[in-house]
Amino acid sequence: MTTIVLLFAFLPLSAQGNGRPKVALVLGGGGAKGAASVGVLKYIEVSEVPIDMVVGTSIGSIVGGLYAVGYRSEELDSMFRHQDWLKMGMGSLMGDSIVRVLRGMAEEYGNVNFDSLPKPFRCVAVDMKSMKEVVLREGDLAQAMRASMAIPVVFKPVKIDGRRLIDGGVLNNLPVDVAKDMGADIVIAIDLTVNKHENGKTPFFRPDLKKYRQNSQAADIYINPDLKGYGAQSFMPSKIAEMIALGEKAGKKALKDLKKLKKKLNQKQ
Repeated sequence: MTTIVLLFAFLPLSAQGNGRPKVALVLGGGGAKGAASVGVLKYIEVSEVPIDMVVGTSIGSIVGGLYAVGYRSEELDSMFRHQDWLKMGMGSLMGDSIVRVLRGMAEEYGNVNFDSLPKPFRCVAVDMKSMKEVVLREGDLAQAMRASMAIPVVFKPVKIDGRRLIDGGVLNNLPVDVAKDMGADIVIAIDLTVNKHENGKTPFFRPDLKKYRQNSQAADIYINPDLKGYGAQSFMPSKIAEMIALGEKAGKKALKDLKKLKKKLNQKQ
């Protein structure tokens, strides 16, 4: 069942300095299930809630990074439907083809501070040696997005600043805390998790369950599309189309609350 948790109605809106509160969009990991995020984004755009910053993990870093540089939901929809994800990923532990695609889509942002993007951006990876979370905030945007989704065994780790980085979802699959650290007053989070990690740790993904629960609860608008039956590897075109539709369903359900948030923000301007 699609889940929407709305907290902002019960909390005072406190802007930082002058002007309205700052709104962050947080995009969780989930491989192919990232298609559902695109469906949700369509209704966030319809609501006209302003997004001031973006944070992503794994596939959420790809959707989020491209959204941060100006891609809209319609263009991301086309990317998911027409990109040959299986050819791009399978058979290539290097992940070089993914970097080429991302670099082509974000060619203006080869080596930048992510605060200078049209929307400030952060993505989460994990240091393979120390197994500690790494928040990427500058550098080659395409490489950073690729590092954030370096799924163990599937893709080769990415070396950045002397560290070998792997998928951020290993530790922090819904980085609401990172958005708060950026200065977000209000967070809209899209969680692609199906079982909420209730089945325990997988061989490669060992998320901090306490942090995950705190992050999901800390989101002011929490949207969790019903993706039961779909997995991180569901990149077949028919599955992508179905997951985009499920994201649209979740976004439509959240629209009333998003519009309430938009109204509150207008009152604070």
